[in-house]
Amino acid sequence: MKHHLSLRFFLQRMVLLVAGVSVLSLANAQQAPLSLKEALQHALKNKSEAVKARLDEENGQYKIDQARSQALPQINATSGLTYNPILQLSAIPGELAGQPGKTFMAAFGQKWNSNTAVSLQQTVFDQSVFTGLKAAKTTKQYYQLVAGLTDEQVIEKVASQYYQVLVQRQQLVVTDSNIATTTRVKNVIEGQYKNGLAKKIDLDRSKVNLSNLEAQRQQQINSVQQQENTLKFYMGIPIETAITIPNSALDSIQPQIAMLDNTPDVKKLSDYQVLKKQEELLVLQKEATKAAYYPSLSLSGNYGYQGVGNSFPIGSSSTNWFDYASVGLNLKIPIFNGFATRSKVRQADVDIRKLQADIKNTELSLNLSYQNATTQLRNSIITLNKQKENVALAEEVYANSQNNYAQGLAPLTDLLDAENSLTTAQNNYTSALLDYRLAEIQLIKAQGNLKSLLN
Repeated sequence: MKHHLSLRFFLQRMVLLVAGVSVLSLANAQQAPLSLKEALQHALKNKSEAVKARLDEENGQYKIDQARSQALPQINATSGLTYNPILQLSAIPGELAGQPGKTFMAAFGQKWNSNTAVSLQQTVFDQSVFTGLKAAKTTKQYYQLVAGLTDEQVIEKVASQYYQVLVQRQQLVVTDSNIATTTRVKNVIEGQYKNGLAKKIDLDRSKVNLSNLEAQRQQQINSVQQQENTLKFYMGIPIETAITIPNSALDSIQPQIAMLDNTPDVKKLSDYQVLKKQEELLVLQKEATKAAYYPSLSLSGNYGYQGVGNSFPIGSSSTNWFDYASVGLNLKIPIFNGFATRSKVRQADVDIRKLQADIKNTELSLNLSYQNATTQLRNSIITLNKQKENVALAEEVYANSQNNYAQGLAPLTDLLDAENSLTTAQNNYTSALLDYRLAEIQLIKAQGNLKSLLN
């Protein structure tokens, strides 16, 4: 009995140990910082848009195989067994039987008929088949370009949202710092009030200020959670997954004016190339429609084995078996179909011209996006530098106000105003950091370099 209790105690300790290790491992996994590169890799691997784009790219090869099959021999085998319980009668003139003027009804055929055959059809010339093969290859290239464009769209969303989370967290850090500072000031005023050196209204105002900061902090916590959930959605991972974004990623932002020197060639951007490849597909579609004007030539062959008799053919010695074969060359020449082909060709031509208008508009749009992105980045850099100076100045003013208030040289109003100004300056600076990063992402997109964020 004692041995069983010891064994049970040992097993309980082992279970607790394993559970503890698992919890620690999970906690460590949750606390592992998520870099932007890792977030983008997760998104490209898991997000449905990226997954579907890769599947479309894979499907492009299958479409090529399907188009190629039309140029390969088509071979089919058939087999059938027919029983005729009542044979059809045919009229025979009496002259054949030496009885002119009479008609005899005679049954022709056999009760059982068995047939097995193999047929072959080979296209020798069909313009639509050759055009279809070219279109299938172009379709695969189109899906490859679309997959690249989809990756860029996913990268843009994730990168923008990643920095949204960073800024929200940074604002929360600022608020926590302000709460700590305001709490210290409130404690000082509270001590002065107890000693008769401060007014109750001063203490109440400091408490109201602290309460406002705590309410603001709660709102920011909710905002951070919402932004993180949106980021997880863009990454294609479960919402309940815990993530940690390092604050250093925000601190490492350094304005780069040199980025403005990289003028893109819009004709090399994914948006433009996708439309050009789509135009190529429409041209091939028009050619495939025009192929209806051309004659087509095909080769056919058949070989079969047939058995007929009045008894079940399998295993019957009375069944007559014989084989047969045929080879044919089939030529189809279109002459007139009511101008249906001409109408289809003209419709295809209209589709091409409509897409060419879209291509022209896209080229203008891409140039506009680049110009706007460069302007926005310049303005963001100016604003960021100004807000950085404002923070330094607000910190200096707050330090002086705090010192003057402690020495009785300034009223509490000055201190609270300086504190609010510092909070505003810090929040404006973090917002300017976000605006700069978002402008930077838009410029990188306009330059066609979004995938550089993966490096």
